[in-house]
Amino acid sequence: MLKKFIHLLFLPCSEATLLMEKQNAETISKKESRRLALHLKICKWCRAYQQKLKILDDILKRKCSHKKENEINPSDIQEFKHEVAKKLDL
Repeated sequence: MLKKFIHLLFLPCSEATLLMEKQNAETISKKESRRLALHLKICKWCRAYQQKLKILDDILKRKCSHKKENEINPSDIQEFKHEVAKKLDL
């Protein structure tokens, strides 16, 4: 009952997850950071969400760093369009 009250009084899970997302994208204020830290101390579900968010963020960062190698050329796009048109008899 106390944890439920603290959730509602300080920071609900919906706001905590939004702050975690915001924290990944940019910096959050000290007040937001303190509220999120307090929430994470009492909420095991949000701690689990934060771990998953970190894993996904790391994967995306690695994929984006390799993006240059896998970049599609405009000629590849034109060739693909030509092949599709050919198969559709256009």
